[in-house]
Amino acid sequence: MSLIASDHFRIVVGLGKSGMSLVRFLARQGMRFAVADTRANPPELSALREQFPQVEVRCGELDVEFLCRASELLISPGLAVATPALQEAARRGVKLSGDIDLFARYAKAPIIAITGSNAKSTVTTLVGEMAAAAGKKVAVGGNLGTPALDLLADDVELYVLELSSFQLETTDLLNAEVATCLNISEDHMDRYSGLPAYHLAKHRIFRGAKQVVVNRDDALSRPLVADQLPCWNFGLGKPDFKRFGLLEEHGEKCLAFQFDALLPVRELKIRGAHNQSNALAALALGHAAGLPFAPMLATLKTFAGLPHRCQWVGERHGVSYYDDSKATNVGAALAAIDGLGADIAGKLVLIAGGDGKGADFSALRGPVGKFCRAVVLLGRDAERLAAVLDGAAPIVRVSSLQEAVQRCAELAQTGDAVLLSPACASLDMFKNFEERGRLFALAVEGLN
Repeated sequence: MSLIASDHFRIVVGLGKSGMSLVRFLARQGMRFAVADTRANPPELSALREQFPQVEVRCGELDVEFLCRASELLISPGLAVATPALQEAARRGVKLSGDIDLFARYAKAPIIAITGSNAKSTVTTLVGEMAAAAGKKVAVGGNLGTPALDLLADDVELYVLELSSFQLETTDLLNAEVATCLNISEDHMDRYSGLPAYHLAKHRIFRGAKQVVVNRDDALSRPLVADQLPCWNFGLGKPDFKRFGLLEEHGEKCLAFQFDALLPVRELKIRGAHNQSNALAALALGHAAGLPFAPMLATLKTFAGLPHRCQWVGERHGVSYYDDSKATNVGAALAAIDGLGADIAGKLVLIAGGDGKGADFSALRGPVGKFCRAVVLLGRDAERLAAVLDGAAPIVRVSSLQEAVQRCAELAQTGDAVLLSPACASLDMFKNFEERGRLFALAVEGLN
């Protein structure tokens, strides 16, 4: 039996990856719907016309009268809920939803829901691998990989979802078994009025949650939920009751739960303090969802991290090169600079710059001064970064990524690490952050 009245008419607004997953889902359910997109030629238009030729599509400026024909607008994450046409439709009584809201109505298995400004892809993937190692039939996706609605299946025992603030804007009640906001730092300030608005969007993940996981090193990750709701936390200090953290045992640092050491940090394949935090977050989420420690710890020993997330790409003349192209905001770059900088014998030579999305770069100044031998800047906001970092470390300006890698090779000394952690989006110079990372690796490969 359908959970939504079948005679309702819906409009999918936005025809990208998530929008197409909505189309497939609605078609499978036999629901009546149309599609609208603000772009003249949206990415999935040809696929829609080929697979669903009977579906009405409106491209270009949103028509409020057309939108108001629907009982519900299913909005893709790329389009802000604050868009005037959407707000006018809502004012006239049309419900605004999204793919995650719809997913939550239909999912029969428990959900582990993960958001945060940084590290959510790493933690989501790690928790998914832990669940699989524990013998669970697990489905992993959302903002990462497979769209949530394409994961729905009767035999799934556990869903692990990465969720963005954009997806959460249209999520009214997720009802996750376990929910977390790993951290909050300025991101997407070109979409939000400020940090409080971004924070509010992120914290919608906690609506209806049965348990929460909190990063005790980041006060903004703590939700305003009832005290009786089970709460687990993690952080890089010593743990306590229901807490994950770090302990010294036999002279070495270990991941720990409560008062028991679980795994020496040296056995982790992922490097840096930020990745120790990610490992602890994954353990907390898995434990809250009932996963046993043995398969979770076994997974941590083999998990090598994700591409473009502080990924080791090579060594030349005693200098290691790390691709952290996914660091598209200041918080992510800070995590990499602090985490890797404290974990190597030498200094960092940092490559940064791109489209800063209106962010404040000032938080970078202290860590750059502490850990960086030099900073090589490129992209649209290179001069804004240079103004903030002036005096913290020597600054070099370049016009291409290949030139950046070459200059870094000249600046770095034995024991140093070259870190691509741009603190900016890539779209001013590259197709996406993946392309930026691939080109970085190619440039490293081409060094003499």
